[in-house]
Amino acid sequence: MLETLTQYETEIWQAIAETFVMVGVSILAAVIIGLPVGTLLFLCRKGNLLENQFVFSIVNLLVNIIRSFPFLLLVVFLIPFTRLMIGTAIGTAAATVPLSIIAIAHYSRLVEQSLLDVPKGVIEAAISMGASVKDVVFKFIYVEARSGLVLGLTTSIISFISYSTIMGVVGGGGIGDFAIRYGYQQFKTDLMMYVIIIMIILVQLIQFIGTSIARIIDKR
Repeated sequence: MLETLTQYETEIWQAIAETFVMVGVSILAAVIIGLPVGTLLFLCRKGNLLENQFVFSIVNLLVNIIRSFPFLLLVVFLIPFTRLMIGTAIGTAAATVPLSIIAIAHYSRLVEQSLLDVPKGVIEAAISMGASVKDVVFKFIYVEARSGLVLGLTTSIISFISYSTIMGVVGGGGIGDFAIRYGYQQFKTDLMMYVIIIMIILVQLIQFIGTSIARIIDKR
């Protein structure tokens, strides 16, 4: 076992680095774009601050369509768009495009659900004090929902790691691709099991950190 790990040590670290790049970019996309999209869905719902059925229907439909795609098919479907954006459809950088798109859709839905859990009384109290929509969102709704937002992001990150294992289809690399190429295809079960253990430890660590942060910032 140790001999096998030593033999593939360089490839393993490279695969881990590629996974971190893909997941890191998708996390940024989820926070920078997914959070506002989820907030827009919440605000434009019937009875909310910016009620707009047309905007809500369009954004809601787009999110649902993206989330409905089997991820492998989404990767293939987005190849022309990826080539347009990056200049190539192969490699780790290219893999971040479909991952970022699914990340935005995935996290925006979780954001919407977290914000829907905020008591109506909090919003009504903020409005009665003369708070603007921006103040209501940033000083009241986000504060009240922060624990749920962190837990949602934690769940999303774990999903992104799972999605990243498929990116070998477009030459994206990553730890999942390494397990298939060097473990499964070369019948090295011990090497594949080692990679699985790495993934399990990584997921458990992320879940522990996310849950701990959510518990600390939850003041309810």
